[in-house]
Amino acid sequence: MEFSVEQIAQMLGGEVIGDKSAKISKLGKIEEAGSNAISFLANLKYESHLYTSEAGAVIVNKDFEPKQEFTTTLIKVDDAYTAFTSLLEEYQKALKSSKVGVESPSFIGENVTEGENIYRGAFSYIGSQSTLGDGVKIYPHVYIGEHVIIGENSTIEAGVKIYPGTIIGKNCVIAAGSVIGSDGFGFAPQMDGTYKTIPQLGNVIIEDNVNIGANTVIDCATLGSTIIKQGVKLDNLIQIAHNVEVGKNTVIAAQTGISGSTKIGENCMFGGQVGLAGHLKMADRTMLAAQAGVSKSNNKEGEVLMGAPAFNSMKFFKSYAAFRKLPETVERLSKLEQKINESK
Repeated sequence: MEFSVEQIAQMLGGEVIGDKSAKISKLGKIEEAGSNAISFLANLKYESHLYTSEAGAVIVNKDFEPKQEFTTTLIKVDDAYTAFTSLLEEYQKALKSSKVGVESPSFIGENVTEGENIYRGAFSYIGSQSTLGDGVKIYPHVYIGEHVIIGENSTIEAGVKIYPGTIIGKNCVIAAGSVIGSDGFGFAPQMDGTYKTIPQLGNVIIEDNVNIGANTVIDCATLGSTIIKQGVKLDNLIQIAHNVEVGKNTVIAAQTGISGSTKIGENCMFGGQVGLAGHLKMADRTMLAAQAGVSKSNNKEGEVLMGAPAFNSMKFFKSYAAFRKLPETVERLSKLEQKINESK
């Protein structure tokens, strides 16, 4: 694929400073890009690379003013980072849209409904009574159980396992190795010390525009549905237990674990290695710092929590400042105690 700088600028709503006719066929880092590649400069920490860059074009913010001479063509936009992200998205769509057809060997069950421009990779398995919307891409070694619905233009990457009854919306991406709809962790303790398995009869519902990272697991509900709402972005290696609900546009970093029946609000942000106990509620825009251990609900919108057990970040920093002085404080108290004892 090849485009002129002018075509790219029109797509991004930008202004060209330099050669509009330059041809671009690749994307690259500003310090590595060649004459046929386009890059971006959003963080001025990397500004020095612009003056030595051999890139065919560089996307910059409208208010950027160069301090030295440069040879590349600039595309000035409102937000260089967002514009380059849009370009990456379009490039990715173009690459994926070229995947069409069915590879052999692959299996498809009875009464499966398929839309147009479907791709099914080798060794993929589609269970009976399932529905694949227009433009769905199923990569090799994917298992899709019975009665699964996948909305249009969603991509299921290699090795994903989707259990029966799962519903996936439009424009979703589920990365390699993820498991959607596996049994929740439900066991009833018995009088003799053993555990009896509780059947998990619900499903998973993933709404539109959700991204799920590699090797993430989302368990089905015991009854009802585990729900991942519109626009949610999940990192790699996340565990979401049965009957959890994750609100719209929430983002969760790697190695986070959310216990059963916890309800996460909209536009929340969770750092890496966060753990949440079961049956909690997190208000909209809750922010959990990395390695936070959450044992109780948060009802205050926009609250930032840190620590294990997690509490308000400002109180956490004050407490940590006191904790760092603990050895000196103990030493002073010991000396005071000694003086008091000597004066008796």
